[in-house]
Order: sequence, then structure tokens, then C-alpha cells
Amino acid sequence: MTNSNESILVFEYFTASGEKDKSIISEAEALLFALIDDLKDYALDVVLNESYEDVIKEYENVNPILIDTDIISWLKDNAANFKRAIFIAAENDNNLYNITKILEDSGVSIYTSSSDACLTASDKSLSYETIGNTVPQPRTFRMKIDPKGYWKRAIENLYDKWQAEDPLTPLKIIIKPLIGVDCENVVLIEDINDLSYDLEEIFEKGSRIVVQEFIEGEDVSVSLICHEGTAVPISLNKQFVELDKNNGTYVGGKIPYESEVKDELFDIAKKACESIEGLNGFVGVDLIVSDDDIYPAYLLEVNSRFTTPYVGLKQIATFNIAKTIIEGNIDEVEVSLDGKVEFIKENDDLIIRRL
Repeated sequence: MTNSNESILVFEYFTASGEKDKSIISEAEALLFALIDDLKDYALDVVLNESYEDVIKEYENVNPILIDTDIISWLKDNAANFKRAIFIAAENDNNLYNITKILEDSGVSIYTSSSDACLTASDKSLSYETIGNTVPQPRTFRMKIDPKGYWKRAIENLYDKWQAEDPLTPLKIIIKPLIGVDCENVVLIEDINDLSYDLEEIFEKGSRIVVQEFIEGEDVSVSLICHEGTAVPISLNKQFVELDKNNGTYVGGKIPYESEVKDELFDIAKKACESIEGLNGFVGVDLIVSDDDIYPAYLLEVNSRFTTPYVGLKQIATFNIAKTIIEGNIDEVEVSLDGKVEFIKENDDLIIRRL
């Protein structure tokens, strides 16, 4: 293993850890290689599983570090050898927080969000409380799937309370893991009579969940770059989400997306990000453009990390997103997009095409 004081440590969790699931790897590879290409003006130490030996050779600015273990184990032994890093990871199993904490504790300067910011954003209840009344949010309640099944009665009581506030409008609720990613294990309850102990097949006993009022509307996201308390919106993105009573699935998106309330969406995303101390780098904010007459949109969650729209923005942004993050001059960048792009998960592939 070799590296220089000027090089940047780069990795993506799944491609470094040797994940074999093609439906996961296609998106992971697209994100990683988009990032590497954006950083072609820098010397990079890129950590990859040994299976990528032939792929990584084409990059002249890359010093490949090929490993045969998971990235977290490798970082515990090697992170202190590096001065700075930028990486891609998701919240699954607290990977995003754990990786960030290892790098911080090893004295590595990172171009991503701090571990505290990752923890706050990842925990849907904590982020709800931290952001508070700064922006509109669906009512959110945290609870535990207790072994004796009291959780079911607690949800029923919460449902009855919320429904009583507006008895003429049928209430729907969302149940999701306290820490989750890409709509995974998100359950829609359209009728409280559909609530059953079958949920324990999705949420293990002892796990923590959030119960949230369901807001009818259109799924969108805002991509931003953040630096030292300032957030700059880059794009409004249409999200393709499939949601039913069994599960939720994020299948892709389209950039840019036009909306009459674009300015309001940018304002909500910006305020939400600036409410969480330590958010840095590329950040994604999920929102719902509402059908009600109360607020034009609601914040759903903040993702303190690289999200899938980055691979689309890589195609149409007229400025270098990753380079801007490294240099930290987000106030000076002229944000503009040239064209439209769509990215769709089809079977095991992530299909990216300009429109």
C-alpha cells in the first residue's frame, strides 16, 4: 500500500467490501466511478475489492488498494495512514456513521458530513426533533417493537388520536425503520384494520420504528452541496417510488424536474440542511409536494451522503460537483444544468440516459 500526503482516500462501501448482489453493485459502481471521474485532477488512493483489479487500471491518477476483507475492518487498521478522504456509504447497519467515526478518530480530514451529522440525519426521529418547526414535516412518533406486542395497541391509539383531529378525511400512516435507506421496509397502512402482527416479519422484535402520517402528493428530492453551515441547492429531482401496504421501493428518478413550488422546495431543503450541524459535501433531501392546502410541501428526510441523483447530475451539471466539494468554494459556484437525464433501476442494472 502506498499513498502520498497530497492524495485523497476514496472508496464506496459495497465495491470495497466485495458485495456480489448485482442489483446493489450496479448502483454502487455508478456512484463510485462517477466520483473517481470527477476527481481526475487529483491523486487518489482508491480502495476496492480484489475483483476490481482489471477495472481500476484504466485510471492514471488512481493508486488502487485491493483488499479481500470488508472496508470497515480495513479502515480500523489503515485509516490513520491517510490525511483526507471522500467516500460513499449508506445508513444500513449504521455503516455511514461507523465509517465516518473511524476516519474522524484516525485524524483524517473528510469531505463528507461529520459523524454527529450522520447520526442525526440517519435517525428519523432525531432529525425530526432537530429540524423541528423550521420547515413543515409530517407528524412523526417513535416507538419500539416490544416482545409482548404492545406496539400494535400503541399504533392504534396514535391512529385514533390523529384521525379524531380530522374525522372526515381518511387517515393513512407510514411505518418505517428508525434508520433505513431507499424506502426499504417502508409500510403503508391505508386502514388501521390492516395493522397486524405480520409486521414483526419486517421489523424484528426489539427494533425501533417511526410512525408517520402519510401525506398525499408527489415524491421529489433536492440535491445540495453543503459546507460549514451553508447549503446550496443544485437540482430538483423527480423520484420514482413504488409504495404499497407491503413495502416501499425506490426505482429511480429524473433530473431536473419542474414544479410550480420549486423555490419553496429549495428553501425547505436548504433550511433543513442548515439546521443539522456538520452536514458537508453532497446531500440529498426527500420531500413530498402535497395535495393539501396547508403547506406546498413537507420534508420527509435528509440523507447526509451521496445519493443516486449524483450519477445523473454528473451527466448534466455544468460544474464539477466533487471538485467543488473538495475546494470548498460552494458560494462561488454558478449552479446550472445542461439537459435532462433519467436513471432507472431495471432488474439488476441502473440505466442512465439523457433525455
